[in-house]
Amino acid sequence: MTWRARIRRVTRAASRPGPWKRGRVLAALALLLGLFMLLHAKIPNRIGNLGSLVETFLPWFGLFIPVLLIGALWRRSAFTVAALLLPAVVWLNLFGGLLGDRSRPGGDLTVAGHNVAAGNPDPVGTARDLAASGADVLALVELTPQAVGRYENELAKAYPYHTVQGTVGLWSKLPLSDIQPIDIQMDAGPLAATRPVDIKMAYNRALRTTVATDQGPLAVYVAHLGSVRVNPRAGFWTDHRDRNAQALGKAIAAEQNERVVLLGDMNGTTDDRAFADITSQLRSAQVSAGDGFGFSWPAKFPLVRIDQILVRGVHPESSWLLPATGSDHLPVAAAISW
Repeated sequence: MTWRARIRRVTRAASRPGPWKRGRVLAALALLLGLFMLLHAKIPNRIGNLGSLVETFLPWFGLFIPVLLIGALWRRSAFTVAALLLPAVVWLNLFGGLLGDRSRPGGDLTVAGHNVAAGNPDPVGTARDLAASGADVLALVELTPQAVGRYENELAKAYPYHTVQGTVGLWSKLPLSDIQPIDIQMDAGPLAATRPVDIKMAYNRALRTTVATDQGPLAVYVAHLGSVRVNPRAGFWTDHRDRNAQALGKAIAAEQNERVVLLGDMNGTTDDRAFADITSQLRSAQVSAGDGFGFSWPAKFPLVRIDQILVRGVHPESSWLLPATGSDHLPVAAAISW
């Protein structure tokens, strides 16, 4: 090799960007990802409820971290690897505590909830599976007039006490009292108050009752909040659900019993700011005593936990998912103690 060739080789090697200069675009993306997750509460809802949409799927943004890491290794960019520390630390701070098993043995009472789905092709089989779970208190939502009788027949032996208020119901091995529907403002506008009670009851989606336990009375709420939609024009449409959540939060705030359990399909995750009026009063059994994230919907490939068990004044000992039924939701259960 001539001296000129050696000089050119050394010059090319010296001009190549070092590991701390390569991958600036990837590093910028890593920093943006970290800031995005860190400041998710600051993302406004004014445009298509973008903030709520992000918070619904917030845990999944962590998948971008290994993708960027692969890019950093391919580019041999130490700069990007260092930048990835920000999103990694933020994600672990937000969700690292959900990765392990937080359950404990024991529990005075087992509660379960399930959106049985209006289009469930096998309500009888679903009822049998739920009864076999051994839950002491069982909340069902999205009950239809055609199917409610089947649930009542199949669950009667295991649960001598029950109430159905519109499309939601509660079955219990323990006596119930103070049963009442809860107005979560399914109707809105000036004509809402003019609707007859019997018509409103046909699509009522929340109830409250007292369960008589050996440790004292337990207030149990069952709710099925309004559906959400994602479409190009409206974005993340949550108007009905958000209105229901606010009304339910007010009802729980007025509750006199110190011990409260809320079961049902919230059509949203506890990370969503829309549930602040509820989550400021109740805590998630899954977050406190579950194993992993406990995603419950859709049943075939769960992506989010929208079926909730929230409590106040009692201690969640464990929280888990029950086997799939004919519904597109997975049933959820928790053991609680006093």
